[in-house]
Amino acid sequence: MNDQQRSMLLQSASQFPPPQGIKLSYGTAGFRADASILQSTVLRIGILAALRSLKTDGAVIGLMITASHNKVSDNGVKIADPSGGMLTQDWEPFADSIVNAPDPESLLRLIEEFAKKENIPLNGSKVASVFLGRDTRPSGESLVEAAKQGIGSVIGAVATDLGIVTTPQLHWMVRARNRNIKASEVDYFDQLATSFRCLIDLIPKKSGENDHPIGKLIVDCSNGVGGEKLQLLKEKLNWLDLEIRNSGKEGGILNEGVGADYVQKEKVSPQGFGPSDVGVRCASLDGDADRIVYFTIIPNGNNKINLIDGDKMLSLFALFMKKQLNILTDKNEYQPRVGVVQTAYANGASTKYLTKLGLQVIFTPTGVKYLHGKAEEYDIGIYFEANGHGTVLFSDKFLTWLEDIKSTETSLNKMNAAKRLSAVSKVVNQAVGDALSGLLLVEAILQHMGWSVDNWNELYSDLPSRQLKVKVADRTALVTTNAEACAEKPPGIQDAINALTAKYKQGRCFVRPSGTEDVVRVYAEADTQVAADELATSVAKVVDQFLGFH
Repeated sequence: MNDQQRSMLLQSASQFPPPQGIKLSYGTAGFRADASILQSTVLRIGILAALRSLKTDGAVIGLMITASHNKVSDNGVKIADPSGGMLTQDWEPFADSIVNAPDPESLLRLIEEFAKKENIPLNGSKVASVFLGRDTRPSGESLVEAAKQGIGSVIGAVATDLGIVTTPQLHWMVRARNRNIKASEVDYFDQLATSFRCLIDLIPKKSGENDHPIGKLIVDCSNGVGGEKLQLLKEKLNWLDLEIRNSGKEGGILNEGVGADYVQKEKVSPQGFGPSDVGVRCASLDGDADRIVYFTIIPNGNNKINLIDGDKMLSLFALFMKKQLNILTDKNEYQPRVGVVQTAYANGASTKYLTKLGLQVIFTPTGVKYLHGKAEEYDIGIYFEANGHGTVLFSDKFLTWLEDIKSTETSLNKMNAAKRLSAVSKVVNQAVGDALSGLLLVEAILQHMGWSVDNWNELYSDLPSRQLKVKVADRTALVTTNAEACAEKPPGIQDAINALTAKYKQGRCFVRPSGTEDVVRVYAEADTQVAADELATSVAKVVDQFLGFH
């Protein structure tokens, strides 16, 4: 590192001293905190993004300013790798160390050591490129400026400010640019709209059938970025049966009584929905539009809803894919490997349904990085968390096979099935879970099946479940195995959980340490709500006996 580079980094870092007495750590969602203390963090992550680009031979890296479903006064920052996926895990410790470095000199030392270890040239011989995006939070603008300063303090690094975008759009654009595909927001909408229209055009028409048999859709946009982006998509598709609410333009507050996280956790309708919406298909996006859940309002139910969560979306997608593959594959041909990836939080009824379809269900620990990584191992990898975050991944080998069928197949039935799967691969975001693409895929499949939202919800009935949190002295004392379904340490705790679970019909229970605070999370399900509640409460007592403050 030459003197010019040193002084640029020192000068840049000295503008925003880190907050005193606060230690931040890079989780699944990057760094998140109150926006007022994040300027030094974002500046330093700007430096990291430039270094990551240099390390990957000048590939475009993404830097997103968002705190997703957190309250409006929070913000955060996360990195998208060249694939459009999350920052590689082996760079997370470096992210933690530079963000928490107490002064510019120690920051510089850490950067020098890391650049040397990773063979990153810091002499201006290579160009680095970073795409910047932010959500609609008022604090986003000044934090983007801090990121630009960080990026600009690395010689040869160039920042491209994409303005206000959804988190999945930024990931999509990074992936597209690195694959030499057109990568603007217009290109994103073009691809989604064209592929969606293709799926609608491929619906087998029955005589005398109208074009949109499944009726109106109302979408709660969490008073976030999803509102303005869904409006653009609506105009592009000339989608008359779509009503957008809580777009952020009506004066509502981001994520307050609205959004997918609120709807999924509270199981009530968001603000702005009421008795007049009974019987209508509704959906809810989260604050940065990377999660989506569907719901219907229960008549006279005091805002209570029928929730259609990520597990049900996964099941709908899996069913559709399976039907198309059944049309395509003869016994003696190439058999694509299909993997459905869930976590222990997936409702047991969904796992049973997917297994009955003849699909391979694989479990990973909680966290998108684990789900996505496992899904990449298959020709078609489908993953979703119950919270509505997930996507469908397709291998290049499988997509090439589809193209071959489209160009050589004489059976119209097979050709159309190949065209449908090919269109699905372009509707879904291959980089990351995306509420807008998820919404389009659900709508296309419901129209294809001629299903109402109730038909979809009746695929299976969720087992009643209960989640609890138990405060513990040290969460690291709980060690889990088998994708978090079993507790290995402390010795004896799993036997105690098993003994309690065995008392309940269709009982299942697991415990896992929180990733962020000294609590243990308890999940229980059984054949009735009373039983699920009892099982969760009794296991919470066991956790307290083994790990509580005694």
